[in-house]
Amino acid sequence: MRAGPAQERSWLPLREELHGIEPYGAPQLDVPVQLNVNENPYGPSPEAAADIAASVGRAATTLNRYPDREFTELREALAAYLNTSGGHGITAEQVWAANGSNEVMLQLLQAFGGPGRTALSFAPTYSMYPEYARDTVTEWVAGRREEDFSLDLGAARALIEERRPSVVLLPSPNNPTGTALPPEAVSMLCEAAAGDGRNGLVVVDEAYGEFRRAGVPSALELLDTHRNLVVTRTMSKAFALAGARVGYLAAAPEICDAIRVVRLPYHLSAVTQATALAALRHAPELLGRVDELRVERDATVDWLRGRGLAVADSDANFALFGTFEDRHAVWQALVERGVLIRETGPAGWLRVSIGTAAEMDAFKQSLIQVMEDHR
Repeated sequence: MRAGPAQERSWLPLREELHGIEPYGAPQLDVPVQLNVNENPYGPSPEAAADIAASVGRAATTLNRYPDREFTELREALAAYLNTSGGHGITAEQVWAANGSNEVMLQLLQAFGGPGRTALSFAPTYSMYPEYARDTVTEWVAGRREEDFSLDLGAARALIEERRPSVVLLPSPNNPTGTALPPEAVSMLCEAAAGDGRNGLVVVDEAYGEFRRAGVPSALELLDTHRNLVVTRTMSKAFALAGARVGYLAAAPEICDAIRVVRLPYHLSAVTQATALAALRHAPELLGRVDELRVERDATVDWLRGRGLAVADSDANFALFGTFEDRHAVWQALVERGVLIRETGPAGWLRVSIGTAAEMDAFKQSLIQVMEDHR
């Protein structure tokens, strides 16, 4: 169903700040090559799909009953997985899950944001963050990243000390740039957010954490050091489970317990829990494609730079490249050739998700033609 234009909602008693706002969402166009929303191009294997189907079938026989409200088995399985993916000693009490990491973030701001409180990040950053703040009536503050999309740690500390945010949101790898935060940056920001009685949380959003390059650590390693640190992950990307909507976090047990106050009753369905548990049983197999995507990403970055384009260093499954005087014209010309990428990030930049080798070849050939036409 198509959402009506903003003017058609003018008669509603809508909150004032929501007037004229259109719903969030990347373009969904029926083109042969879709490289715009950072999906994993490789679906679950037949074995994983069969296990998921069987698990959902078993769950279907119990759908007259509410699911496990605390999703204990899933939390235990997620903790076990995180302890193989950068973490150590993480327990089920330190894990929380919801319908995508989007809902996890919203729940964090429902619990720790609100009127009179501030959420802070550093632009360019994930475009949904200010919407989480808006939806929870939390003030939104955005500092700036450096020209290479890194953080000036001195300036970041000063902004946190000045604005005293209750929540700092930091994607690492960053979306849309792909830039990862070094551990010393995470530690400094945790100390700044908690210093002088501020007690702010630092949320490191590792939606693309499994795609980080060799030697780039996860913020999970710092959980024991900083009690105000929250690390979020998703099963949408590396696990090829975008359609299932499963996101989760690791944090101090007190943080997880506080989120239980704002969660909706039985928010994770029995079908969702069964799907996620089956996928985790096949983690090595599902994650096996991650190495291929890393190789394809690095090759794409090198190729783009070889064409004379600027490309941000990426630890994610996408590459941000530019710059173009009229990026929309380039984006549109690619669409006309059957290739959909994302028009996002700073002015002049575009973002391409990493697809299969065939999809990336189609992207490259189309981009060559478009650049020749737009000289």
